[in-house]
Amino acid sequence: MSTAKVVSGVLAGLAVGTVLGILFAPEKGSETRNKIIDKRNDLMDKLKSKYGDLENSLKNEFKNVKDEVTNLAEKGNTY
Repeated sequence: MSTAKVVSGVLAGLAVGTVLGILFAPEKGSETRNKIIDKRNDLMDKLKSKYGDLENSLKNEFKNVKDEVTNLAEKGNTY
């Protein structure tokens, strides 16, 4: 099983558990809906942050590999 599937499963489980916990709490419906929306927004912010971190990391790695290949190509041309 791939890491992406495991992470997706864990996130889905957390989201479902959070929603169920809120739904079964003894509060007014409007308060419950607001809590669900707040939790969803928090989760989306966390996911966007993690995605941004991953994107930046991949960009840096790609740049490093590109620079390394360019350096090797230049060394190959001088011999």
